Amino acid sequence: MRRLAVLVVVGLLAASCTGDSEAGTTDAPVSASSTSVPTTITSTTTTTLPTFVAGAAGIGDAYYPSLGNGGYDVDHYHLDIAYSDDGTVGASVVITATAIDNLDSFNLDFTGWQIDRLEVNGDTPAYERIDEELVVAPVEILVGESFEVEMDYSGTPEPMISSAIPFGIGWHTGPEGEQFVAAEPDAAHSWFPSNDHPLDKSTFTFAITVPNRLSVAANGELVEVDEGETASTYRWSMTDPMAPYLATIVIGDGWTLVDDPMSSEVAGIPISNFLPPDLAADPPAALETTGKMVRVLEQAFGPYPFDRYGIAVVGGFPAALENQTLSVFGRTMVESPYFEYVLVHELAHQWFGDSVSVGEWSDIWLNEGFATYAELLWVEELYGPGAYREEVANRIQAAEIAGYGPPGTPDPNDLFNGSVYQRGSFVLVALRDEIGDDLFFETLRTYAHRFSDGNATTEDFISLAEDIADRDLGDLFSTWLYDEQIPA
Repeated sequence: MRRLAVLVVVGLLAASCTGDSEAGTTDAPVSASSTSVPTTITSTTTTTLPTFVAGAAGIGDAYYPSLGNGGYDVDHYHLDIAYSDDGTVGASVVITATAIDNLDSFNLDFTGWQIDRLEVNGDTPAYERIDEELVVAPVEILVGESFEVEMDYSGTPEPMISSAIPFGIGWHTGPEGEQFVAAEPDAAHSWFPSNDHPLDKSTFTFAITVPNRLSVAANGELVEVDEGETASTYRWSMTDPMAPYLATIVIGDGWTLVDDPMSSEVAGIPISNFLPPDLAADPPAALETTGKMVRVLEQAFGPYPFDRYGIAVVGGFPAALENQTLSVFGRTMVESPYFEYVLVHELAHQWFGDSVSVGEWSDIWLNEGFATYAELLWVEELYGPGAYREEVANRIQAAEIAGYGPPGTPDPNDLFNGSVYQRGSFVLVALRDEIGDDLFFETLRTYAHRFSDGNATTEDFISLAEDIADRDLGDLFSTWLYDEQIPA
């Protein structure tokens, strides 16, 4: 470029001198510095192509490294489930997600089932199944881009074996043929492809088609029922963010969604229970206290986090699970003398476990310890502070006899051991004693509000408690969470 400009100037000088000589003029010579020379500027733009990476095969949980996935966040699941009398299921799912990396592949958690069709944004990529991972590649999805995964799949649903608890979880069949899902902590991916970790919450819609003799309940609100000649489709919608393991459906022959107008009026939200025929005709008396339980827990924890609640009762399930807005109770639990306390326990999980979910499964005491503490609050509500103190003393004695270890470090292969329930609740007993009622309940309400629809860790709760109490509580939490022996 520079050389071309010089040559142009030299040429102009030569032409000027020759012409002037021939014309006999005496004009002064023209110098290069006084001559206006047109120049051309050329710019070179380098285009950097995006670097694409594989979405991680785990979300980063220390206890369960392969659970969940990286590279994207799920925004919504639409599940379309068709259940047949022979026990088989034909299903489809539409997953709407947003990339948080430039992706050339991504994983979904998914086990069992036959995959009949898989598309990403209308294209048909290759995929590979490795253990409980479904690896989808190749794709080319830019960071921040929304994308859709559509999948059709089919099979006969059955429970899966979890690494966290010693019995099958997921999709169950009860003794009366009822179908229900209880999937905590890691069995959502045993019945639909998902990012199966509470760190990735999303909204859900369900379209569940069953023979006309059956009825269906799921999370959230029943939007409509489309009745056909031989089958009906029940459409449910969960508009609040929900961890995948809390998604549920319950299918039963003669099961009825029974409104509870008295509890609804007391609680200020619709309360309906999905009950088998005999219980629908004569609901358990304890259910009538649900509205009062909501009010008592609101005083302690702040406003109820969702817009409705209820339970579903099934057979063949020896426990209860706090599925979001629809807790599932085994029949034996409902018929037990302590049903009332399990009822308040699962209700408390709507705040702690469902709205505020763990960021790490190792922090499970934040779910179970808080819900168990709600049982103590219910004792205090019914019978007074003396009864609360007596119940605390009895439970500490029982925990010492059982030899419960520290609740802050549960065994990954026995995640829901008695310690995270009982000793987890003692952490809150000790905190209340240490900082007093006013600061204690301010801490619980602030915690429930600050982390609503999200996730929290033990460190988050400790930091919040210390901020509100305006003191160092490290020794208290260290002793009650991590000491092998229960403090005196």
